[in-house]
Amino acid sequence: MHERRIPEWLRHAPAPSVRGFAMLAAAEAVARGILISVFPLQMYRALQDAALVSQVYFMIGVMSLLTGLLVPFLARFVPRRWVYMAGASCFVAGSLLAIDGSAPATIIGLLLISIATVTTFVCFNAYVLDYIAKIELGRCETSRMFYSAAGWTIGPVLGVTLLKWWEPAPFLVAATASLTMLLMFLAMRLGNGKLITKSRAAPTNPLGFLPRFFAQPRLVAGWLFAVIRSCGWWVYVVYLPIFAIQSGLGDQLGGIALSISNAALFVTPFMLRWMQRHSIRRAVRTGFLLAGLLFTTAAILSGLPWIAVLCMMTGSFFLILLDVSAGLPFLLAVKPSERTEMSAVYSSFRDVSGIMTPGVAWLVLLVAPLAGIFAAGGTALLGAWALSQTLPMRLGKTGSRPAPIPEPVTAIAPPIGAQEARSST
Repeated sequence: MHERRIPEWLRHAPAPSVRGFAMLAAAEAVARGILISVFPLQMYRALQDAALVSQVYFMIGVMSLLTGLLVPFLARFVPRRWVYMAGASCFVAGSLLAIDGSAPATIIGLLLISIATVTTFVCFNAYVLDYIAKIELGRCETSRMFYSAAGWTIGPVLGVTLLKWWEPAPFLVAATASLTMLLMFLAMRLGNGKLITKSRAAPTNPLGFLPRFFAQPRLVAGWLFAVIRSCGWWVYVVYLPIFAIQSGLGDQLGGIALSISNAALFVTPFMLRWMQRHSIRRAVRTGFLLAGLLFTTAAILSGLPWIAVLCMMTGSFFLILLDVSAGLPFLLAVKPSERTEMSAVYSSFRDVSGIMTPGVAWLVLLVAPLAGIFAAGGTALLGAWALSQTLPMRLGKTGSRPAPIPEPVTAIAPPIGAQEARSST
């Protein structure tokens, strides 16, 4: 009589891999990419005022920030996998709610998606720090963006195209992609992470770990790089489409420009190789300097709308270089004992930039035209370039040799049962 054995992959979940995390991020990229060019248009159509749009984004940013700070506190009562699943469900709910098209439904839908983004981002970062070795963080970031490239490249232009064809279409596609992301997460069987244990102590105040963060200058600088880089993207994603409408260039130009810019995600492996031949410090300084100069030039040449748009699009290429490099100074400085808490701090860059950018834009629009927002963004980017002078010269290098170049992310994946040896970060 043959003894029936349970397959190995059912008894023991395969170790999460760089490729697995990249595929999870790719599903999220489709959900967010298709709506990233739709929400600014929907909001501007509903409110008919760029300053009012800034006020709404400002309030949503505040609420999203509070959510991000509360996620580690919530994770002490609710398993991390359930927190991630709740965030993914908010993606679906927000997408479906926004189909209504009215101002209240659009605002609430955007709020739900913003909360979903920060919730899943905190959990995703914590899982990465649990399962991906420190020396492979650069490979993981690059693979994540490479796999996400299609969603971020096709999504924006597809979103505005579908919106013009049938208004519910982009939201239905985003809801489907969000549900796919949730199913992929369940298939990866990530559980609650390596460091999740029951604590006998009382739950820590969600703001209690901030003093430890501010006591580490490298973490503060790395977080500021992430905030300012994200501010640059906010200016590009939200205010460039409004600038195009006000300049008579059409309501689809913003989505088309964003899709063209995001096509640069396909060259992120080459950006990583260039960064490894030189240093993280040089990549960060190059990205901030050139992006800042181009954003400022766009403001100066705003009387020539097409030239201004081209300057902004070129500047966005260097924002993608910063996507590859500017998050690494923070991730490389995180202590293993502070993964979950510092992941929450790091993820706050998205919400802080979501507060700062519309807040500053709101003030700028009181005294200057829309192009003044481009100048404010360029100034912030140049300020980050000055701050990056403090980075170590050989950040990200191992000994006398550069960090290893990752294998191509398009390579065939190993068998399901294969395990990769990974050291704890």
